[in-house]
Amino acid sequence: MATNGSNGTSKPTAVQKLRAMIADKNRVIACPGVYDGYTARIALQEGCDVLYMTGAGTTMSVLGMADMGVATLNDMKTNAEMIANLNPDIPLIADADTGYGGAIMVGRTVTQYMRAGVSGLHIEDQVQTKRCGHLKGKELVDTSVYASRIKAAVMAREAARGDIVIIARTDALQSLGYEGAMERMRAAVKEGADVAFLEGVTSKEMAEQFCKDMAPTPCLYNNVAGGLSPDFTAQEAKGVGYKIIIFPALVMEVVYPAVRKAVREMLDEGKPKSVEKSGYRYSPKELFEVCGLKEAMDFDVAAGGTAYSNGA
Repeated sequence: MATNGSNGTSKPTAVQKLRAMIADKNRVIACPGVYDGYTARIALQEGCDVLYMTGAGTTMSVLGMADMGVATLNDMKTNAEMIANLNPDIPLIADADTGYGGAIMVGRTVTQYMRAGVSGLHIEDQVQTKRCGHLKGKELVDTSVYASRIKAAVMAREAARGDIVIIARTDALQSLGYEGAMERMRAAVKEGADVAFLEGVTSKEMAEQFCKDMAPTPCLYNNVAGGLSPDFTAQEAKGVGYKIIIFPALVMEVVYPAVRKAVREMLDEGKPKSVEKSGYRYSPKELFEVCGLKEAMDFDVAAGGTAYSNGA
């Protein structure tokens, strides 16, 4: 338990909060997919109590490349660490792709994510040159290799003497069918995975069957706009039997048309007129306030600084 230095009382850590949320039978955990500090700050400002760092969004925002297995452990861990520490009280679940190598590398990935302040991560069974789970042509490692990834993750967690929620993801549905995917899910849970994640579910009936077959292991649902799976709301996912639902493309999907339109207007009309038509223009100060301007100024004043004593 973390200690509050001001009064000596203890409060739960972010990962303890996440585990308590998973154990709560009356709730479903809905996580917006964020990919940088700005989108994470907006989600936090709106009151989200769990965040999800999307691997696809991280790859596109950090590297400017499609989600084709090009992001490294350092790319992902650095981004996750920054997001997780914007508010250490809020749990962050982060994509960890394949674990970025063999058992030793998977162990290093888990240790690095834990030290970065990440509360949960998911590891999948694609080959190292993976691709987005909602694209075709995915290749898988053998079940034994996948099971060893999960075992390595659990071993690393124990060795680090800390905690992180280990989510086992399988992309086997597309090529091996439901029973083949379930064989892998069961192997992952046997090795100590906390949560089961079947990627690419194609119907409500399959989703219900999956949650039933995996019980009592909690299950995660991936809602990808325009992807292979049904467009469940958080409450619909709960009704099916899921404990966690992530919306990895939520922010990307909103940002893309808005930015594209504004840039097009700037090029064609001299300035982004659609922003003007919205009836409101955001000043730099207002935008900075999303990212903690007031808190930083208050901190400076409280520490005896004078740079912001007259405001900004």
